[in-house]
Amino acid sequence: MLPHSWRKFLAIVRLVLAISCLALQLIAFNFALTDTVAIFTVYILYSVAMALRGGLEETSFSMLALAIDFLMFLLAAVAPVPYGHWIAAVFYGYLQISAVLLHNWWKTVGVSVASVIGLYIAAPLHGSILLPVLIAGGIVAIALATERDHLEERLSHTSRQSVLYRYDAEKAREAERQRIAADFHDGPLQSFISFSIRLELIRKLLLRDKNAATDELTQLQGICKNQVNELRAFVRSMRPMDVEGSLNATLRRVVEQFQKDSGIPTTFLSADFLEPAEPEISLEVLQIVREALYNVQKHSKATRVAVSVNKNDRSLEITIEDNGSGFPFSGKYSLDELEMLRLGPTSIKRRVRTLGAEMLLDSKPGQGAGLLIRLAS
Repeated sequence: MLPHSWRKFLAIVRLVLAISCLALQLIAFNFALTDTVAIFTVYILYSVAMALRGGLEETSFSMLALAIDFLMFLLAAVAPVPYGHWIAAVFYGYLQISAVLLHNWWKTVGVSVASVIGLYIAAPLHGSILLPVLIAGGIVAIALATERDHLEERLSHTSRQSVLYRYDAEKAREAERQRIAADFHDGPLQSFISFSIRLELIRKLLLRDKNAATDELTQLQGICKNQVNELRAFVRSMRPMDVEGSLNATLRRVVEQFQKDSGIPTTFLSADFLEPAEPEISLEVLQIVREALYNVQKHSKATRVAVSVNKNDRSLEITIEDNGSGFPFSGKYSLDELEMLRLGPTSIKRRVRTLGAEMLLDSKPGQGAGLLIRLAS
């Protein structure tokens, strides 16, 4: 959509051209009232009205406004007045600019062709001078109008994509909020409720059995320490991840930090592989591994974790395995199967789907679980 200020400018230019055409007619015919003078006088009134009210271009009669301007240009071009070819050339430039800015490319083509044909048929005094100008100006105007339509189409496509991206981002934020709420409900909130109950128990035990109360308090301190470690790991998992150096090196640092925070022996094996072309892919892979390790620390009660990265001709495979309690279900499931059955870690599934990758979850209740992410290279 053309800005209103530009439309006003075009309306003012049209008014100036109308006044100039009338002035040339009056001078050429010694201020006599001719049909041409009357027509240009009416055109001036029309130009003033359109400049004050916004113009026909802003209504459904935009084609009518273009036709009126074209007829006035043709009249100015065929009028045998001194310096008429100059005003006609300027009028033609205004006409093409209006067509390019306010109309589709095919209307610009129509204006260009009609101008050349109309001038050729009328065979005016200035025809031999104006025809090259009309042809050259028409070619330039058609090229500009075509490019403008192409840019508008790209802008429209980009706008639609932007709406879709905003929708996806909102869905991702909502899913992340739900995941955080679920993690707090299952973790810190339950722990605080447990603290409250056991503190009440300790208070009652202090009145009857101080030794038992002391033992209970010692256990509560251990639980509190574990909960603090878990909260630290959770907060660390929420921080933005940066790929410092290579993806391979950053994965190794993530695994080492996990082992330090959780105290769970963890191994990391990796083969040399080509870095993903887009940094966003590396960030998603890191976040998947970090969330998987956080889930192991929080839920699995594992005593051993193994992370490996393998590369073949077609894909990059990331595997996270542990010897913990596994998931409540048993068996191997693909991403589609997990989503259909509503099983498995929701956030990881969403990230894998965003990457267009494959996922295989192998659960053995009481023996551990394995997560395989296969990313096309």
